[in-house]
Amino acid sequence: MEKSINIILRFLFVQQMATVLFKNKIQFIKFFILIAILESVVISETYAQSSGKKWNLGLGGGITQYNGDLGQGFYKIDQPYYGFASMSVSRYLGKYADVFISGSTGEAGYKSDAAGFRLKMTTASLNLRFYAARPEARFRPFVYGGGGVLVWDRSIWALPGDIETRNDLVLPSFGGGFSVRLNDVVNILIQESFMLSQKDDIDRTVAKYNDAFLFHTAGLTFNLGRKKDSDDDGIGDNKDLCPGTPRGVKVDAIGCPADNDGDGIADYLDDCPQQFGLAALKGCPDTDGDGIADKDDECPLEKGLLSVKGCPDSDGDGVADKNDKCPETPKGFKVGADGCPFDRDKDGVMDDEDACPDVQGPVQYKGCPDSDGDGVPDNIDKCPTEKGIAINKGCPEMEKADLLKISQIAGSIYFESNSDKIKPVSLPQLDMLVELLKKYDSVNLTVEGHTDNSGDETYNLKLSQKRSEAVKNYLISKGIFEARILAKGYGEFKPVSDNLTPEGRAKNRRVVLKVSY
Repeated sequence: MEKSINIILRFLFVQQMATVLFKNKIQFIKFFILIAILESVVISETYAQSSGKKWNLGLGGGITQYNGDLGQGFYKIDQPYYGFASMSVSRYLGKYADVFISGSTGEAGYKSDAAGFRLKMTTASLNLRFYAARPEARFRPFVYGGGGVLVWDRSIWALPGDIETRNDLVLPSFGGGFSVRLNDVVNILIQESFMLSQKDDIDRTVAKYNDAFLFHTAGLTFNLGRKKDSDDDGIGDNKDLCPGTPRGVKVDAIGCPADNDGDGIADYLDDCPQQFGLAALKGCPDTDGDGIADKDDECPLEKGLLSVKGCPDSDGDGVADKNDKCPETPKGFKVGADGCPFDRDKDGVMDDEDACPDVQGPVQYKGCPDSDGDGVPDNIDKCPTEKGIAINKGCPEMEKADLLKISQIAGSIYFESNSDKIKPVSLPQLDMLVELLKKYDSVNLTVEGHTDNSGDETYNLKLSQKRSEAVKNYLISKGIFEARILAKGYGEFKPVSDNLTPEGRAKNRRVVLKVSY
């Protein structure tokens, strides 16, 4: 709409100029077309007279030209030039319009061989001005129109009977030009102003044409007033819908932080300012809806986990499916970068299930070898280089002859009467027992002490315990590990014969040796 109004105004302005300057209309049209081209090219972000700086003061000057019965044609160059000074005050109305009062004082005239005149001239007019560019433009062409008064004084070049001072209405006054923005305050003004008098005797000649004058003006204008802009974003507070915008943040026409992608998150807070996104993801999109922004999602079209950068992980081993060579790894297994469980010894048994992860072994033994082939894997085989039996933890079973020797040794252990002191006659037998225990180093030994029912029951129990411990201590002193020997006294509670006869009581007073694996 604004562009259409500007085009219509320019067309009317050119048409009016052509009417007044029928001999020079082509030159004027060319000039105005050039202005229109420049207006669309030369743009800057420097702000001019605006809603914040509503007033403008102009100071200038130039030369006048006459057009009337003595000589038609404003743009003649064969006439003397007469100067003037001017001043204007304008008030901002909108982006494309202002109203201004202008005044000038100087001289005007015309000279030829037949006639001429020269006089002092003062003008004042009220005008409405329309711009062809926004206030942000550095180059702003304009046209204007209005009316005013003209006062002249013939005292400079008077003839008998002249009335020295006269005045007349100016209808219309109009013109055009352009301003060039130097900074926020100062502008250069170039302007052509036409004033058409309602009388025809300013040039002392009353004939066909009312007298008219052209003012060629150049000067400077100054934007006045202070635009209140709390957040210093270039948009005055009176039009700023976001007056608290942080300094340095780019804003739109209403003073709010720019939001190029229209997602409601200002660009300065938006991690993806060129893509419509979600507030929860700082303005970034999430195509697959997995809660991970596409920019951080290595699989933006598939729902995935944050731990694997937005990609699926079917077996939950921490390796994304796209990189997982073993996508069906059982849960809980430790895996490598390829998603496959660790198998350091390469025996086909994964480390998490391999009882011997650094040594190759068969699956049936949980990855442990069985060096002697006895069916007991080395990790639990007490005799890994000798074939044995499982019940004996992989060691060979004790020979029957040796078992018999142990039984015989047990029957040859004697103590002093009512004492736990071993009789010397029994020591060779115990030394033989030491050798057998060293030969079968996987065998454990239980030493049981028993008594008959003679005497006090409690006493008998304590005595049997001390005697079994005496045997144990002797074996330890000869190099047998304590952990392999258990001493236990039973007193009179486990008889093997009748305590009513001397023979039976003798059988009940005994030491029993039991081997176990």
